[in-house]
Amino acid sequence: MSCKYSLLFLFLCGFAALTVAEICKTDLLEGMSCTIKLPTKNADKSNEITWTHLSGDALIQWKNGKIKKSTPGLTMKDDGSLTFESVSLKNTGKYRYTVYNSDGTEIDAGVEEIRVYAKAPKTTLKIDCKDGKVTLTCNFEVHPNLTVSWYKEKENIKQNENNQILLLTSDQLKEKKPYSCSVGNPASTEQSNSVTSCSDTGPGGDSGPRKLFGFDFWIMVSILAGGGSLLLLLICVLVICACRSCKTQRQHEQDEDELRLRIFQDEGQNGTARSKHTARGQPAPPIPQEEPSPQIPTQTQTQPKAQTRGRPPPPPEDDDENPPPLPRPRNKQHRKRHEEPYRPME
Repeated sequence: MSCKYSLLFLFLCGFAALTVAEICKTDLLEGMSCTIKLPTKNADKSNEITWTHLSGDALIQWKNGKIKKSTPGLTMKDDGSLTFESVSLKNTGKYRYTVYNSDGTEIDAGVEEIRVYAKAPKTTLKIDCKDGKVTLTCNFEVHPNLTVSWYKEKENIKQNENNQILLLTSDQLKEKKPYSCSVGNPASTEQSNSVTSCSDTGPGGDSGPRKLFGFDFWIMVSILAGGGSLLLLLICVLVICACRSCKTQRQHEQDEDELRLRIFQDEGQNGTARSKHTARGQPAPPIPQEEPSPQIPTQTQTQPKAQTRGRPPPPPEDDDENPPPLPRPRNKQHRKRHEEPYRPME
């Protein structure tokens, strides 16, 4: 049981040691935590300690064992040391400390300076070979206070320069020795990839003219752009033609409906029923309206009758051609008294 407690105690001690902020150096990396020690030897006799940022508005004051004034991100320990929770670029500058005793007399004062730098950006080395000349370019995101160093087979040939380009000859490149560059500041450094020949390309780098599908990049881009434009134009033309065709078809159907309705109305007025279509399936033409014929006014006044000429007497009939009619049998029914007996026609 005691062994477990001992291991737990050692673990907690190690964790506490890791979390303790380190002593601030002159050059600091952004985001780290550190402490500026108070150089005063008679800190135990002090009654008031003040830290002031000379190039900013940071201020922290300790008096009678309590923090009277403070700035976010800054704390003061019991021994008067100034601690930064996470340093930033704005914390760069000089800090003045002042120590007073219980009588308000200044017993010590001084200045401590820190410089905060951003982390060096990642860099890539690109090589370009043209006309027997070799150009090495160290590409990186530009930050303040960055310097470039050039290496040949891990040997520094140019250091702390601001030139991102290194010119070589083809003979130097034939030595088959790797070249590289590094970018850094006093707080951090980033190393690039290495290149040995014109065929080497670093991460994101290229060598020679860019190609697409085995041809020059920009020529292929132009061809693809032209083809895409023609295709887009063709699609637009097809869409316009389809819209116009649909509009024409709708107009034609509307005209047919109006024609059928007019025919139906005309048939209803004339009282005739005709087929709406001809034998060939085409709509029947409308029935022409007949103009009413002028009616002859009726004669209201009686006109005198013209004297008619008498007919001549009929010619004598021959008895042989027209024989006398046969006798008709007598009807068995009783004749009424007022009816005359049957007489054959002459």
